[in-house]
Amino acid sequence: MDLREFVDRLDEELRTDAYAEIDASANGLQVGPEHATIDRVAVAVDAAEATIDEAIDRDADVLVVHHGLSWGGFDRVTGREYRLIERLIRNDVALYVSHLPLDGHQTLGNAAGIADALALTDREPFGKLDSEYIGQRGRVSTPTGLAEIVDTLSGFEREQAVQALDFGPETVSDVAIVTGSGTDWLGEAIACGVDVLITGEGKQQVYHPAREAGISVVLAGHYATETFGVRSIGDQTADWGLDVTYISHPTGI
Repeated sequence: MDLREFVDRLDEELRTDAYAEIDASANGLQVGPEHATIDRVAVAVDAAEATIDEAIDRDADVLVVHHGLSWGGFDRVTGREYRLIERLIRNDVALYVSHLPLDGHQTLGNAAGIADALALTDREPFGKLDSEYIGQRGRVSTPTGLAEIVDTLSGFEREQAVQALDFGPETVSDVAIVTGSGTDWLGEAIACGVDVLITGEGKQQVYHPAREAGISVVLAGHYATETFGVRSIGDQTADWGLDVTYISHPTGI
């Protein structure tokens, strides 16, 4: 497949342009030529020395990540940025990035992956950011306790324990999800009347508002909650006839 076709297909599916004005990440193709033949795709959460080197070792033609290298553009390509970009170019590995578009995608996205794992029903977009959404909410098919939710989340690719602020109802029915760093959407979760907000990492100031509102907050790990999107892209591109490999590199955060 030509790299241009690969990029165009992903940009269309992920609605990359819709997030252009609200995402600091330069989504889409960050490093690569206009055209190149690609056969092998590697997917990972982060663009870093470890994942780039692994992609090179696996003879990948393109590395697809959630967290890329360009956040608001480059003033200078020096230091770490130069080292990593030079590695990619020297080894003919393109870099494709999807940050908020992959958070918000209601089928392939990170929140959608967690909703799948929890078997949520009656799903709808959640986590409004400007005119777009970066999360999802839904109902537990069989109302359950918070401990069961935590147990499911503990099975994700992780190195740290799931933390839970257990302030909500004893029985969980409604769940909201914003992966990564999503506690800023606690207010929306409270307004929606959900029983629990699931995200990756927390902030000190979320504790008392959650306690006072009677809503639980589960912190399942930034990295762990954001492995779903790139894995879904891997499945999608495998359906296009490309050889796909997943690079695991948990951060413990």
